[in-house]
Amino acid sequence: MYITVRDRPGADQLRSGPRARVASTVVLLGVVSMLTDVSSEMVNAVLPIYLTAHVGISLLGYGIIDGLYQGVSSLVRVAGGYAADRGRRPKWVAVIGYGLSALSRIALLPAQTMGAITSVVVADRLGKGLRTAPRDALIADAADPAALGRSFGVHRMLDTIGAALGPIAAFALLLLLPDGYDAVFVVSFAVALVGLAVLVLFVPNRRLGRASAAQKPSRRDILRVLTTPALRRPLLAAALLGLLTVGDGFLYLTLQQRDDLAAQYFPLLAVGTNVAYLALAVPLGRLADRVGRGRVFLGGHLALLGAYLAAGSLTGGWAATAVALVFFGAYYAATDGVLPALVSRLVPDNGRATGIAAAQTVVVVARFASSLGFGALALNLGTASALLAVVPALAVALPVAAWLMRPRPDAAAEAA
Repeated sequence: MYITVRDRPGADQLRSGPRARVASTVVLLGVVSMLTDVSSEMVNAVLPIYLTAHVGISLLGYGIIDGLYQGVSSLVRVAGGYAADRGRRPKWVAVIGYGLSALSRIALLPAQTMGAITSVVVADRLGKGLRTAPRDALIADAADPAALGRSFGVHRMLDTIGAALGPIAAFALLLLLPDGYDAVFVVSFAVALVGLAVLVLFVPNRRLGRASAAQKPSRRDILRVLTTPALRRPLLAAALLGLLTVGDGFLYLTLQQRDDLAAQYFPLLAVGTNVAYLALAVPLGRLADRVGRGRVFLGGHLALLGAYLAAGSLTGGWAATAVALVFFGAYYAATDGVLPALVSRLVPDNGRATGIAAAQTVVVVARFASSLGFGALALNLGTASALLAVVPALAVALPVAAWLMRPRPDAAAEAA
């Protein structure tokens, strides 16, 4: 199905090997993301069960919140990318985003209504939207072109270490303090502040691109990236697949309900996904450098199909749950860092952050629509049946996406 799919291959892919080193800036940004993800995943791991069982929000209400969680960041992603490209100093744009997300952790303490919780989620996702493209542009700018996929893989590996530790920390707190959600929120805030301090104090304030200060890119140069023909078909493919990507919380709720899992063990489901992601992020990043990032991106959605089938099956137990979580982790490892790596080679250097932001915006808007639709579907069919209903649609969408992501001969010239 995806034999001919590849992003713009070149010498950088062919040279990928042991000599291609990962830059120290990439590692430092990975540490920042690791600490931030310890913080965010402590909250995310308990949020579905906290909202539905503790606060009493319905599945449809949770679908709305999850949709906002997935989609609100799209409102500022392109603005964050544009600000990073225009000022060519993306670090401080990222600092604002990380700071806003950190404040949202402590704001969960007084939030007990649908409106208040929605406002906190919106603030957190606005911070996420501001920081992601500038951070990924810093990674792409600092990375050796021969190790671009590996560099994103190393960053995502460190990020995922935090994503695995966060749910474990939440589980430990809830084990010691049943219903101690306030303790989870306070510790989450403290860890987020440490991550912000590492970013401010230790990450270099790199200037994007190779141009001199006198060659500052114009607004027209940056915004022209959004209409680059080389991006259109990959972004259409990402949007199509994003529409059929069910949010993490829904998949975990499906497993929890099927296996009648106690609430205090709920955070461990995210740990399973993140361990698989951690193990596969760097190998799949290296594979993407060698065989094509588009191929690996599509392969990740095949793994997502496997996760849906395993989670939606009537056969429960830890074995079926483990299979679902491994497939889900493989999906993230094959897509989360691979998409920005793919896009960064299809756009000019002076619009890299904007191009990455455009791709991320397309994905989160599609997932926003997916969360709203899946919430309504789950309310009528149940989460397991709704999950299985998505399987044939995703199976049909995959070959269409593969066709859209076929290489174009002029893509290299357009990005130069």
